Amino acid sequence: MLDSVKIATRQSEIREELAQLVAKDKPSDDEVRSLDNLDKEYRLNEKRFRAALISEDEERRAANDDFETRSDREWADLMGRFELRQVALALDEGAALEGETAEIIQEMRSKGGYRGIPVPFAALETRAGETVASGVFDPKTTMPVIDRIFAESVSGRMGARVINIDSGLVEYPVTTSSVAAGWAATETGAVAGPTVYATTDRPLDPSHTLGIQMRLTRKSLKQSGAALEAAVRRDMSGAIKEAIDRATFTGSGSDGEPTGVIALASGVGITETDVSAVASYAVFKAAARRAMDRNAAMKPSAMRWLIRPLTFSILDGAVLTGTSDAEWDRLIRRFGESAFTISDNALPDSEAEDGTDKGKHTIITTALTDGVSPIFIGLFGGVDIIRDPFSDAASGGLRLTGLATMDVTISRAAQIEVLNNVQDRA
Repeated sequence: MLDSVKIATRQSEIREELAQLVAKDKPSDDEVRSLDNLDKEYRLNEKRFRAALISEDEERRAANDDFETRSDREWADLMGRFELRQVALALDEGAALEGETAEIIQEMRSKGGYRGIPVPFAALETRAGETVASGVFDPKTTMPVIDRIFAESVSGRMGARVINIDSGLVEYPVTTSSVAAGWAATETGAVAGPTVYATTDRPLDPSHTLGIQMRLTRKSLKQSGAALEAAVRRDMSGAIKEAIDRATFTGSGSDGEPTGVIALASGVGITETDVSAVASYAVFKAAARRAMDRNAAMKPSAMRWLIRPLTFSILDGAVLTGTSDAEWDRLIRRFGESAFTISDNALPDSEAEDGTDKGKHTIITTALTDGVSPIFIGLFGGVDIIRDPFSDAASGGLRLTGLATMDVTISRAAQIEVLNNVQDRA
């Protein structure tokens, strides 16, 4: 029994004894002494009770932290023992699945919607200590299981939140009205009237399927398990990250591709600015100020910038007059190097410049504030691995197709801005 419970029980007993003694009109000397002793004990127990609560609260917090992280650790440990080699051999030779791999696949199959063998996204993470030829993997458990795959992707660095959805359509209500406060003008005057609180649902729906094809030669299937594990995991994870980054920002919404940030901009209220000038510190500062004016950012360090390698080259080549610093150095001092993500994949191609055309490219900025992600990426279920038994039958190889379903939506348009027509030269 907890000390606090024991003390509380004793206090209750003391109160009962005190009530009996107080009810007597002429208590004896022994009863008077009992009153004094019980009173002292009661006051002492009050101090002991407070101390016990403080001590037990610390123990509860420690236990609660352990309970909160235990499920993640257990899931990560289980996922660390998932073997993609078993999936390949099951599809190629009909080998039986066993151990944790079979347990996870059976659990995913219970959700339905898979034609082949389902593989969770978490199984595609690169595991510490893993080499091509040999080595024992040592999975880390300090980060979220799903986000770990995409933590270093362009989408992750720009503040997108990856959500794993078993099945169905998930909607996120987004506030689209402004609730205003107002002062009473006079002592008896009325305050501002009620303002409508309106929301708009922005769904993540399983309408976009990404396909990844892999070829495993007969030799690779006969090699050690670690080599096959590393190769399949590395290739699938890299292909998925590259495709998701491209779709998140430049997706057209046609031909099965999700609608990305640039295509969504005009429809959801994302700020679009026609720069029509060469990239410079002034361009970035003006965008940061607009974000702070929209209350999307409270300080410059909350800003994240997605630029092309061309933009970096322009900024690093523009030397400030009278100094040895370039425009890039000035930006790094103001916003921090980690605020910039340079990608040739996640932004539209730059228009080529010629004798008369100055060329143009795009910059995307997001503001991370209040712990709210401006972009949601929905991953539905896992990767559905299906075997093609005919394409490589002559060489004894194995052709696998991985199908992943995803979607993109915007949670807070005010946190995003698209800078268009950034020129390549003055």
